[in-house]
Amino acid sequence: MFRIVVLNRIEAQEIVERISEISRYVRFAGIVNSNGRLITYIRRADLKPLLNTKNTKNKFSHLATQRGMATQFNRQLGNVRFLWEERDKVQTISFTLDKSIVWVSIDKNVVRSEVLRIIDSCLPIVKHYQ
Repeated sequence: MFRIVVLNRIEAQEIVERISEISRYVRFAGIVNSNGRLITYIRRADLKPLLNTKNTKNKFSHLATQRGMATQFNRQLGNVRFLWEERDKVQTISFTLDKSIVWVSIDKNVVRSEVLRIIDSCLPIVKHYQ
């Protein structure tokens, strides 16, 4: 049986708040819908965004497209639980939440064991809303 998850704004805000409290290394936590639109987010107050407005929209559009394309492999490979991307300036993790994406950015110089702890702490939060 499949259940379609439709987050309301309060639930979406709860998710990003809970994730932002996991670690002081979380830079940003947001929820992106299937159209690539940012529904809600929290950014650490002491940081400036790494992407300008146009590139942020493009990144979220890319995430939505990537998520949509990945679903064609779910039957053979299983559902995507999360994707971890390590870049020169930031690390990002995205979690699938039905048709939405929970996107989290983390400081670049965080040790991998801390990133894994963040992932392990995010998974039950995301699962709770599925």
